[in-house]
Amino acid sequence: MTEYWLISAPGDKTCQQTWETLNNSTSKQNNLSANYKFHIPDLKVGTLDQLVGLSDDLGKLDAFVEQVTRKVANYLGEVLEDQRDKLHENLMANNSDLPSYITRFQWDIAKYPIKQSLRNIADIISKQVGQIDADLKTKSTAYNNLKGSLQNLEKKQTGSLLTRNLADLVKKEHFILDSEYLTTLLVIVPKTMFHDWNTNYEKITDMIVPRSTVLISQDQEYGLYSVSLFKKVVEEFKLHAREKKFIVRDFTYNEEELAAGKNEITKLVTDKKKQFGPLVRWLKVNFSECFCAWIHVKALRVFVESVLRYGLPVNFQAVLLHPNKKNTKRLRDVLNQLYGHLDSSALQGSANFDTVDMAGLGFGQSDYYPYVYYKLNIDMIDAKV
Repeated sequence: MTEYWLISAPGDKTCQQTWETLNNSTSKQNNLSANYKFHIPDLKVGTLDQLVGLSDDLGKLDAFVEQVTRKVANYLGEVLEDQRDKLHENLMANNSDLPSYITRFQWDIAKYPIKQSLRNIADIISKQVGQIDADLKTKSTAYNNLKGSLQNLEKKQTGSLLTRNLADLVKKEHFILDSEYLTTLLVIVPKTMFHDWNTNYEKITDMIVPRSTVLISQDQEYGLYSVSLFKKVVEEFKLHAREKKFIVRDFTYNEEELAAGKNEITKLVTDKKKQFGPLVRWLKVNFSECFCAWIHVKALRVFVESVLRYGLPVNFQAVLLHPNKKNTKRLRDVLNQLYGHLDSSALQGSANFDTVDMAGLGFGQSDYYPYVYYKLNIDMIDAKV
């Protein structure tokens, strides 16, 4: 199960006591969850007004950072294509797998200095992730365009004779070249009409070279024939051929252009390979950046809500719970028994699912419990962006 609950409860005489009480009730006695202390440093509190305003903004920042994190993970899966099954092992946070990172969370003081105000820390994260989001758009557009061009060219190398590129099917000897009067056309003939073509093509117009048709290639539905004729009757031939359901393909045999077409595919394949490695590296690094930033936003939210709920001086214990899937309801009941006394209205709210917003607390009543609570789903593969 990839769902975790990040909660905080007010400190008893010591925060250690709060931890032990919670751990005994949920983990040791009932095996309802695996619990981990979630270390939040001594951050600058600021004023109550600032905290209330920040609480709402952090909710929006949380949603934004999670969205970008999932976008980066999703795009990495797209880029890996046939190796998508390796996506999971490529999604790391600070060189750890995601469960290890959150269960051993340590605040990154170098990136998010705790001497800064809470608002400044939130702004640092917002700018950092906003830049990653903008860079992702630029990089994904460039790579997708390259991939699209390559796919279009590859499609033209296969498919029906009506639409596919004919360059790799024809040879120089199929054409009359450098003649003042004569030329060669390529005609697509339905397979059911091969006999009709071979019997009647010389009669479609005047000035057709007798016995000049050659079946060059065929697929399941059509055959590709060449026919030689005088240049002056080309347009008339095209018109009458179409009436008989024979389609003349526009094609000029030019060795330089044919070579250039082949070179273009080779170039695109090479370009895609060149971009693949650096792009995957960029996505892995920036997934890590986004995921770590997201967990820091969660830490900020827990800190702010805990101060708003439990007051000053700062005294609370943050805990990360990994619920046992079959026991989530029982776990919720045990937590309500432990902390219901903190706010009796929360218990009524969670029972009635009233959706009135709690002023300044940034979530509806149905998400509101007597203790600070945030859900964390770290499944980055199946969850939708």
